[in-house]
Amino acid sequence: MSITKSLSMLGVTAALVPLALGLAGCEPGQPRAASGPPPPPQVTVAKPTKRLLTDHDEYVGRFVAVDAVEVRARVSGYLDTIHFKDGQLVKKGDLLFTIDRRPFEASLAQAEATLSQARANLAYAEADLQRGQGLVRGNTITQQTFDQRTQAKRVAEASVKAQEAALRQATLDLEFTELRAPVAGRIGDRRVSAGNLVTGGTSGSTTLLATITSIDPIRFEFTMDEASYLRSMRVAGEAGSDRGTGVAVKLKLIDEPNFSHTGKTDFVDNAIDRTSGTIRGRAEFANPDGTLTPGMFGRIQVPTGPASEAMLLPDVAVGTEQVRKFVLVVDNDNVARPKFVTLGPVVEGLRVITAGLDPEDRVIVNGLMRARPGTKVAPQEVAQTGNSTPASGVQPVAN
Repeated sequence: MSITKSLSMLGVTAALVPLALGLAGCEPGQPRAASGPPPPPQVTVAKPTKRLLTDHDEYVGRFVAVDAVEVRARVSGYLDTIHFKDGQLVKKGDLLFTIDRRPFEASLAQAEATLSQARANLAYAEADLQRGQGLVRGNTITQQTFDQRTQAKRVAEASVKAQEAALRQATLDLEFTELRAPVAGRIGDRRVSAGNLVTGGTSGSTTLLATITSIDPIRFEFTMDEASYLRSMRVAGEAGSDRGTGVAVKLKLIDEPNFSHTGKTDFVDNAIDRTSGTIRGRAEFANPDGTLTPGMFGRIQVPTGPASEAMLLPDVAVGTEQVRKFVLVVDNDNVARPKFVTLGPVVEGLRVITAGLDPEDRVIVNGLMRARPGTKVAPQEVAQTGNSTPASGVQPVAN
C-alpha cells in the first residue's frame, strides 16, 4: 500500500515540473525568441564623382632671388654715414652709405684747376702757331721753329684731353662716395659701422658693406630626372611653349596643406647632368607680400599630361583584401557586390579611382563594415562632398 502511494505522488510531481517551467518562461521582462531573419543593414551609397584632373610630378626645391647684390665701395675712404635700418626694404637708387667726401672734393677741385691750366697752355700754343704761319712764309722764322710750335700745340691739345679725363674720374670718385641701392629688395644687416676705413676698387679685397636680395618676383629652382623631363617637355610641346617655359605650375610651403601659389616655369637647363642624371628647372612666382624668402624650401607640381576625366570616391569607401583594394557596389537587387579597383591620389578629400569602377555604380560610402558581399542591404543614396585635403600629384582643372 505504501509503494502504490509513493508512485502516485511521483507522478503528480512529474506533471507539475513542465507546468512550472512553462510559467517561468512567461515571466514579464524576458525576451522572446526571434521569429525570423534580421532586417538588411542600413548603408549609404553614392555614385562616383566625375572631375577633370591633370596629372603632375612633384619636386622639392629652394627659392632664389632674381637679383642678389653685394654692396661694396668703389673708392676707399672712411665710412661717414649709414642711411638705412638693418633688414628694411629699399628701392632702387636709395642712398645707403656715404664715405667721407672731403678728400674727393679736394681732388675734384685740383682736377678742375689742372684742366684750366691745360686749356690756357693750349690757347697760347694755338696763338703762337697762328703767328708762326705768317712768319714762316716771310722767312722770318725757320721751318724748324714753325714745326716746334705745331708740336707744342698738339701736346697742349693732348694735355687738355688728359686733364678732362682726370676731371671725369675725379667727378666719378666723388659720386662713388654715395653708395645707392642698385636693385629694389630687402637689405641685410650692415657689415661695417660708421668711422671704419672702407677699402674700395675692383680687386677681391674690397670691403663688403651689405647685401640686397630682390623680393618680387622670386624664383624657385628644382631638379627633375630624365623621365620626368621628357614628360614635361611633351606637355610643353602641346602647349606651344619653348622647352618647358611658360607652363603653369603650383607650389606649397612646408607648413601649408594646399598648393596655393601659382606661377610659371621660366627656365630649363640646356643639358642633363651626367653625374646625377637630372636637369635643373626654374619657375617664377609673384611675391607681393614678401612671404617667399630666398633659401626657403617648397614643393612644386609640374603638369605631366593633359586634363582628363576621373572618378572619385571617399577614402572610407575603399576596403583592403590582402594587397588588393575593393569597394562594395549595390546592384539592382540591393545586394552588395565587391569590385576590385586601382587607386590614385587624394584630391580634395576624395580618392581617385583609376580602374575597376563604372560611372553608374552605386558604391557603399558609409556602413562598409556592416555590409557583407553577397547579402542584401538597405541603401540610402546621397551626394558626395569633399574637403580641402590637398592632392598628391593630381589637381582639379579650374572651370
